[in-house]
Amino acid sequence: MKLYGLIGYPLTHSFSKKYFTEKFEKENIDARYNLYELENIDLFPELKNIPELAGLNVTIPYKEQIIPYLDELDDTAKEIGAVNVIKFIRNSKILKLKGYNTDVIGFEKSILPFLQPYHCKALILGTGGVSKAIYFVLQKLGIETTFVSRRPCKGMLSYEMLDKQTIQENKLIINATPLGTFPHADECPAIPYPFLTNEHLLFDVVYNPSETLFLKKGKLQEAKGVNGEKMLEEQAEAAWEIWNGPEK
Repeated sequence: MKLYGLIGYPLTHSFSKKYFTEKFEKENIDARYNLYELENIDLFPELKNIPELAGLNVTIPYKEQIIPYLDELDDTAKEIGAVNVIKFIRNSKILKLKGYNTDVIGFEKSILPFLQPYHCKALILGTGGVSKAIYFVLQKLGIETTFVSRRPCKGMLSYEMLDKQTIQENKLIINATPLGTFPHADECPAIPYPFLTNEHLLFDVVYNPSETLFLKKGKLQEAKGVNGEKMLEEQAEAAWEIWNGPEK
């Protein structure tokens, strides 16, 4: 039996185990999906000793920290600088770990149906691993993008800098932080929600709960809201293809 799993910390918010377990049962696949909650990324090498392990997903906070532990990155993951899928490639007794980024696929497929011509400027809230994949997609789509951070670097905005003009100019706003994730569903990014309009599209990478406080506050201003469930499903299916397809 092949093993797959998820590494991150904490993992109480994850639906990956449920998603893949149901997939394996429905498609009669002889495999199991485990959660590997690592308090420190230094514990990762211990997983290489599990001979049945064929692939891993990577979530917060290790999408960037995992890279030094890998033997190779595919071109997209290398350009983004973040990994959310690891393929275990075994030849004889040699093990090679290759990193990929399927957040790109998941985000693009889930955001495209909702984009309008006036969604030409975007704000990404947060600067972690998933935000880099989102930025990659928005650049590809020709959408001018600005990062918002509690500790902004050059070219970024702080939350305190988000005024009426900035919100009205950026009609696509993406929450790429874990704020609002169960069990902390009473939290949300500190943006000036009253300046949102019915032309705004809010995308939340959080999928548990299905309607976060971020999306609820947007709805009060008639903004369109999309959660991260479709992104999760699309990136998971892309990960499955990588694990079970030829190396690329």
